Amino acid sequence: MARNLTSLQKANKKTDLKTSFKALKYIPRFFKEIWLINPGMFLANGSLRLINAFAPVIILWVGKIIIDLIIDQTKLTAAEQDYSQIWKFVAIELGIFIVSDVINRLITLTDGLMGDLYSNSSSVTIINKTKELGIAQLEDPDFYDKLERARTQTNSRVNLLSNSLSQVQSVISIITLMAGLIFFEPLLIILLVLSIIPSFINEVKFSNKSYSLARSWTAERRELDYLRYIGANSNTAKEIKLFGLTGFVADRFKTLSDKYYELNKNIVIKKTGYGIIFNILGVLSYYGAYVYIILRVLTGVLTIGELTFLSGSFNRLRNNLQQFFSRFTRIAESALYLKDYFDFIDLKVPEHEGEYLPLPKEIQEGFFIKDLYFRYPGGEDDVLKGVNFRINAGEKMAFVGQNGAGKTTLIKLILRFYEPTSGEILLDGVNINQYDPLEYQAMFGVIFQDFFKYEFTLKENIAVGNIDELENQERIETAASLSLADEVVSAMPEGYEQQLGRRFVRGQELSGGQWQKVALARAYMKDANVLILDEPTSALDAKAEFDVFERFINLTTGKTSIIISHRFSTVRMADRIIVIEDGKISSIGTHEELMQDEGLYAELFELQAAGYQ
Repeated sequence: MARNLTSLQKANKKTDLKTSFKALKYIPRFFKEIWLINPGMFLANGSLRLINAFAPVIILWVGKIIIDLIIDQTKLTAAEQDYSQIWKFVAIELGIFIVSDVINRLITLTDGLMGDLYSNSSSVTIINKTKELGIAQLEDPDFYDKLERARTQTNSRVNLLSNSLSQVQSVISIITLMAGLIFFEPLLIILLVLSIIPSFINEVKFSNKSYSLARSWTAERRELDYLRYIGANSNTAKEIKLFGLTGFVADRFKTLSDKYYELNKNIVIKKTGYGIIFNILGVLSYYGAYVYIILRVLTGVLTIGELTFLSGSFNRLRNNLQQFFSRFTRIAESALYLKDYFDFIDLKVPEHEGEYLPLPKEIQEGFFIKDLYFRYPGGEDDVLKGVNFRINAGEKMAFVGQNGAGKTTLIKLILRFYEPTSGEILLDGVNINQYDPLEYQAMFGVIFQDFFKYEFTLKENIAVGNIDELENQERIETAASLSLADEVVSAMPEGYEQQLGRRFVRGQELSGGQWQKVALARAYMKDANVLILDEPTSALDAKAEFDVFERFINLTTGKTSIIISHRFSTVRMADRIIVIEDGKISSIGTHEELMQDEGLYAELFELQAAGYQ
């Protein structure tokens, strides 16, 4: 639930001014990534900004010349007056304005295009990074917070691009404007600094507080997003209405969001209050400079043209510096978010020492699970406790046990989603850690009980089992026939091209049983050495499940396979059955042997059989 003020204060202490400046070290790496995406566009953007950086001082200087020329002409008689120079500089000023406007529009265009390219590229990078990471990391809440910050802060990184490039342009403009002030009246620089620095310190201070709040509330904001999702979603609408949960969800959302609002409000109010005070000081400093310039003109030290140049330069310089410092705080804040992104990208994956051994092309001996213990990260109790058994090559093995006994956990360890706390798993006598994890996992065809319902087309939903065969229509149709998903296809108006789910136009929702047939087809898409079915047919009726598994057993002759099911009519088809009880193997044998044993298996079988009488 929401964190209290103490935790927020601790977070704020960690994210101070020094931290913001340290985060700026990620900017060069950020620009390198942008450069690699499109060097030509990056160079074009930089060149345009460089040209436009000189526009403000040039426009002011031309304006000074025009005013001085006008005043000079007023001192002459009508016969002596010549306006040609005035019109010449007016034309020059007009040309500079037009060119500057065109350049600004081109800068905005390239900023937007590069931002889109970088947003797409960084999103792809995040997706690809998750491929390197283990399931254990992805299921860890603290790690998921890092992933969430990296995933959701794309806009901050895109804005950082424009702000950083604008900052470089501003530096050049500021230097040229300062040069003009120093040339005429160096004292104005001191007044300028006095008018800007307090506001800058205020901006940096409160941008750090805003970041600290956002960072410390990552988990809570994920909860808010979740509450939004379940509160207004077609997938949850039935239960929300049936159980009358609308008020509960809305109240929970309101409580959490109000707490965040109050914390954020305190920061915003203080920032605004200090901002008003410092802005008044800045305005007073500006008008002090303005009065000083007027006095210099009245005493004959400066001309009217120089007055307009200096007042215009001071005003522009002040605005530029305000924008520079304000933009700097946004850059510093975005750099903190950028740090989150690079922290995620740089996450180290445990490296294997030495070279991986080649996987056997065909399994010769099978799997040996040896004295296996496992405890989930952060857990207090072992889920698996000294598990020992063998799965012979080509054997059909079934796992049976009550919910929470450790069946699915055991599958996850065999698949190397997690590493054992102790013990080992051997494939053909070799610890599976000696094989390349991606190659090793590729040898399995797996359908879990919580398989994902992709809101893709029906064809794509089947092909995800072996996405490289997406265009192999014959293979897709064969997989659908084997899993009985062809019955689902024939019921769809658009057949294999039918969009599934309600998220997109013309989407068609499937029943639980239909989804399971589609998911089963994925297993048949892959010519895997080992097939694992973890309760994938729970939504099918007993006869349909029996037909599916009977077909599965016949079609996987010679292949090693593991079945998890609560229906004993299915389980008894296996060559051997392992009964798991409280994380331990209580018995192993055929259906007949386990029935004679009169242990947990026989008890569960008889209870289920009684339900059908």
